[in-house]
Amino acid sequence: MTEESPRKIIHIDMDCFYAAIEVRDHPELRGKPVAVGGSSGRGVLTTANYEARKFGCRSAMPAFKALRQCPSLIIMPVRFGVYRAESQQIRAIFAKYTGLIEPLSLDEAYLDVSHWRSSGESVAEEIRAEIRETTGLTASAGIAPNKLLAKIASDWNKPDGQFEVKSDSVEGFMADLPVRKLWGVGAKTAERLLKAGIETCGDVQNHALTELHRRFGRFGTALYHLSRGRDDRPVQPSRERKSVSNERTYSEDITCFEESVPKLQALWEELCDDLAKHKDRSIKSAFVKLKFNDFRHTTVERQTSAPEWKLYESLLQDGWQRSNTRHVRLLGAGVRFRSQEEASELEQLTLFEENLESLSGGI
Repeated sequence: MTEESPRKIIHIDMDCFYAAIEVRDHPELRGKPVAVGGSSGRGVLTTANYEARKFGCRSAMPAFKALRQCPSLIIMPVRFGVYRAESQQIRAIFAKYTGLIEPLSLDEAYLDVSHWRSSGESVAEEIRAEIRETTGLTASAGIAPNKLLAKIASDWNKPDGQFEVKSDSVEGFMADLPVRKLWGVGAKTAERLLKAGIETCGDVQNHALTELHRRFGRFGTALYHLSRGRDDRPVQPSRERKSVSNERTYSEDITCFEESVPKLQALWEELCDDLAKHKDRSIKSAFVKLKFNDFRHTTVERQTSAPEWKLYESLLQDGWQRSNTRHVRLLGAGVRFRSQEEASELEQLTLFEENLESLSGGI
């Protein structure tokens, strides 16, 4: 590969991952609307299969609302341990093709396969075929010269398909692309852009960089480049993790602290499952994140070595006190780890204090 050759980036996205595993493990569910999540009155869906999506069921939807829209919906309990094991098996497949793997979650990842002489399209086909043969699950893929385009493309031929955006077709591909497909453009931002007469990336391209920056600040500058399909970010292989967290954006704003407690508890339980993979890491602090309906956000953090639920509930309460009556659209829960150096220093300090206490006791 010459220096001028375009990169070959693949974005792999498993199809309805959690629900697909449940259907695979329970063949009697095949062809039926299936979701995964809490089925209690205040439970929410983590995901839903395509049969359920036809009825409007989707992730983060309250279970009672989903059942109202689809009375025949089957809601399976969450099994994070099983999903994590499947994810590890899939990542082992990725590792056969490249060492440049950037996991985004249990069910999606970027792969840089620029070193392959084969086309990115053929490599993606091989990977998807091996996933299907090994796990019985299907994956969709996007192939492109950068991460932005690859992620957009992976959504093009779902489920169980793939789509490639070639270097010489980026301009045409972006022109008619709805601006809401871009990274960082949610429903509220898309609505704001629509009021400014911007609905597609082509519409963005009709505005000068200075004008976009004046109207939208730093986001306007990013929008200028993203609308042209520009993205120089490298695929970042996993390094020493500084934190582990889970967050969820809800389809309907949370209006009060009491309503947010069970939602955060579900995230905390998921976090505890994730932490089981990091038993060798020393926890430095716990944090809760809230994003309000005006898109401002706050993070409440406290030092701790144990992520206990009562602490997270207290952090959540502190976060609500900063809301100024605003509703909440996103919740997150996480921990920060000590670096290996910090953990080593703490261990040495603890041993020193224990030895000092032992000497003092002997005097």
